[in-house]
Amino acid sequence: MLIGKRGAASSAISTADFERVTVRGRDLAADLMGSVSFTDFFFFLATGRLPSVEQRFFLDLALVAIAEHGLTPSVQAARMTYAADPSALQGAVAAGVLGCGTVVLGTADLARVLIDEVLARIDAGASPDEAAEQIARERRAAGRPMPGFGHPLHKPADPRADRMIALARERGVAGRGVDCATRLTGAVARAWGKPLPMNVSMAIAATLRDLDVPASLVRGVPILARTAGLLAHLGEEAEAPIGFFMASQAEAAIGYVGEAPP
Repeated sequence: MLIGKRGAASSAISTADFERVTVRGRDLAADLMGSVSFTDFFFFLATGRLPSVEQRFFLDLALVAIAEHGLTPSVQAARMTYAADPSALQGAVAAGVLGCGTVVLGTADLARVLIDEVLARIDAGASPDEAAEQIARERRAAGRPMPGFGHPLHKPADPRADRMIALARERGVAGRGVDCATRLTGAVARAWGKPLPMNVSMAIAATLRDLDVPASLVRGVPILARTAGLLAHLGEEAEAPIGFFMASQAEAAIGYVGEAPP
C-alpha cells in the first residue's frame, strides 16, 4: 500500500556504472575530486551548482561555528552509546545526531522562518521596526519561543553570532536577513523585558539567507557540522573513555523519589 503522494521514480543527484560515478551531470573522479572542497561539494550535491565565493565562505564559517560546543547532550549520548558498544561507531554517531533537534542545535531553519515572517510584514507595508516589534510581542503574548535568541551559557552575547554578523558586514554581504535579525534582537529584549542574545542559529539563518543559500541546506548545516564534532569525541572516547563515568555521575545525581518496596 502506498502512503502519501508518489513522486517521479527518478533522481537527478547521482548514478554509477562500471566506468564512472556521475554526480549532477559531472564525472566525480575526473571533474570533482581534487577540484572542489567538501563545502563546495555539499552545496553542489544539494543544488546542482557550485557556490559563489561568499556562499562557500559563509557555509564554511557556519560549519566551523557549530561543529563543537563541549559535552553537549548529543555528545554525551554519542559517547555513552560508544562506551556500550565500541564496535558500532555508526550507532554512536546516530545517537548523537538524533539529539540535534528544535531545542538543541536545530533551530537555524526555524530562525529563517522567523526572518521570513518579519520580511513578509515589511513587504505588506509595515516598517522594519514595526514588523520586528509585532512578531516579538505576539510570540511573547502567545507563550511561543523566539528561535535564534537566548542561550543558557553565552550571555550577554554569543561570540559566534557576533563574529558571523561582523564578517557579513565586513565582507559587504549583510542584507535584509541580517537587518531583520538585528532589529529582532532589540524587539525581543523589549517584549521579554530582558536581553536575549542573538545566538549562532539566528546568525547562520540570517547570513545564509542573504546569500541565497537554499533553505533546505540550512537545517542540514548543523547536522553535518555536529557530525564532525561527534567523530572527534568518539575518537577521544576510544582513547580516553568517559562514557560510563558520565552515566554513573548522572545516576548518582538523580535521586529516587518513588515508593519503597513493601
